[in-house]
Parts: sequence; structure tokens; C-alpha cells
Amino acid sequence: MTVPNIGPTELIIVLVIVLLIFGPKRLPGLGKQLGSGMREFKDSITGKGGKSDEDDEDDTRVQANAALGRGEEPPAPATATTVDSDVAPDRTTR
Repeated sequence: MTVPNIGPTELIIVLVIVLLIFGPKRLPGLGKQLGSGMREFKDSITGKGGKSDEDDEDDTRVQANAALGRGEEPPAPATATTVDSDVAPDRTTR
């Protein structure tokens, strides 16, 4: 099976259809998003991007905490302190 070549005529037809669907105002933004997506894909394939594995683990932990409704830092553990008067009131004073 051979793949047909995409010539200038087909490319122009595709660009006109995209222009009709998205409009001239959104076309530059779509091009920018497409370019940044391709750049991120290329960087992830080649191993570039400036993030180490530890940074990825930290990001994953932060995203998991955010999904659970927690803040950036885990809440401090609650300490249970009881006072005798809080547990049972003194009933001998009546």
C-alpha cells in the first residue's frame, strides 16, 4: 500500500477548510498551540525539557493532593488533649 503524496493543492484545500471552521481570529492561537504541542512531544521523545525524575514525582504528589482537595502541604496532625472537666461535668455541685 502506497501513501499518496500531499501536494500544494491538497494543502490549500485543508487550510481553507480549517479557516472556515475556526475563523481568522482563532487561527493564530491554534498555530501557536500546535507548535508548542509538537515541541513538547519532541522534547519528551529526546529526553530534553529540564525536568528530572524527582521533579516529576513532586509534581505528581502535588497534583494528587490537589485532586483530593488538599493544599500544597499536608495538614498537621491533630493532637487530642482532654481535660477532666471537658470529659464529664461535675454533678456534685447541685
